[in-house]
Amino acid sequence: MDMPVANPAILARKTALVERLRAVLPEEALISDPAETRAYECDALTAYACPPMLAVLPGSTQEVSDILAICHEMGVPVVPRGSGTSLAGGALPTADCVILGVARMNDVLETDYENRLIRVQTGRTNLSVTGAVEEEEFFYAPDPSSQLACAIAGNVAMNSGGAHCLKYGVTTNNLLGVTLVMMDGTVVEIGGGYLDSGGLDLLGVICGSEGQLGVVTEATLRILRKPEGARPVLMGFDSNEVAGACVSDIIQAGVLPVAIEFMDRPCIQACEAFAKAGYPMCEALLIVEVEGSEAEIDHQLGLITEIAQRHNPVELREARDADEAGRIWLGRKSAFGAMGQINDYMCLDGTIPVSALPQVLRRIGEMSREYGLDVANVFHAGDGNMHPLILFDANKPGDLELCENLGADILKLCVDVGGCLTGEHGVGIEKRDLMLYQYSETDLEAQMRVKDVFDPNWLLNPAKVFPLSVSEARRGDLADVA
Repeated sequence: MDMPVANPAILARKTALVERLRAVLPEEALISDPAETRAYECDALTAYACPPMLAVLPGSTQEVSDILAICHEMGVPVVPRGSGTSLAGGALPTADCVILGVARMNDVLETDYENRLIRVQTGRTNLSVTGAVEEEEFFYAPDPSSQLACAIAGNVAMNSGGAHCLKYGVTTNNLLGVTLVMMDGTVVEIGGGYLDSGGLDLLGVICGSEGQLGVVTEATLRILRKPEGARPVLMGFDSNEVAGACVSDIIQAGVLPVAIEFMDRPCIQACEAFAKAGYPMCEALLIVEVEGSEAEIDHQLGLITEIAQRHNPVELREARDADEAGRIWLGRKSAFGAMGQINDYMCLDGTIPVSALPQVLRRIGEMSREYGLDVANVFHAGDGNMHPLILFDANKPGDLELCENLGADILKLCVDVGGCLTGEHGVGIEKRDLMLYQYSETDLEAQMRVKDVFDPNWLLNPAKVFPLSVSEARRGDLADVA
């Protein structure tokens, strides 16, 4: 593949920057060859790509600090990157930026079972955090579908959730402290190994800030005792709307499962072909899991089954052992990979009130027919975190634009019914121009003033989160002041 011709100004800046960075980084941590930087040209939102000027892979907080201090002095934009699994373009480079990847920073720094916490470098993958403590019967609760690959850095940046967030919460509910390196290289500690810290809730500001405020190099995470047991039940229904009504009734009844997952027919078919989990071929499927002692599990599943029966399920199957439980979850955990085998798709993550599920699912079906693009639904139904997968042909002219327009309308629908644009994927580039649909100009101005404090020159993760015209005007105003 031919390499794009670089801008002469960028080439000159790159030469000077490489010389500076070589003084603070080992050779293997600096990637400047255009053929090698192509590996960082996109994240999991692969519809968009742009090779960065160069990439750096620091191995410590000090190296991150040195890199940012140099880039700050030279006015070079920096895009933080965890594992590159963002579905919203959160780690998409610009041609004049440095990609700062934390993949080499993956050590466990401290484990404190008495106080139920673990401190890790943020390049560590989500699943490996549980792997580090499971021998002592502990686990880390947030479990995104990409947990085998996604990094804690990205989880903190996007406030990631997962199937079990209904009971245990998302990243912000399991994050105790961070080491943050600001754009000028300053290292600050926020929060720590305790429940609440005094003063402003800066930890709440950092979690979900999408790399706009600093680079998180270490995280102190809450770990929990594994429950005595857990058991899922599989429920099949004749329509999406009936399944959505069942979810709403379970939540209204005051029952708190650890997870309620939803899949519709297109997704069921793809997952069954891919994982052969034994799913029934119905219009909609729910996976509801509860946990606790055997008595607690039996009681909760009894209530849930009674509610489900009112909706005339075509299938109601309770896992009898660990193998059956594993197979029930196998298909759901394989959903995104399974859909990727049959079509290009764009995955959304608008969030809605649970009571609006039947209405929203019905309207998404209507929109799908209006646009002529199939939509598969798989999502965390218990907390209303939707994941419509819009299927399109990336090689067909106009199909991507059509897909984006349908996606925008679905996300606007989520806001219209009292929800929001994103539950866990973040805004990135995908939803930046929809921010004014959810927030007023005054709201956005308040958010941007926070960024002004942490990153006055707007060098961190440029062109993300805020409408492009607004953020570029902000950067221009700052340049005029300088």
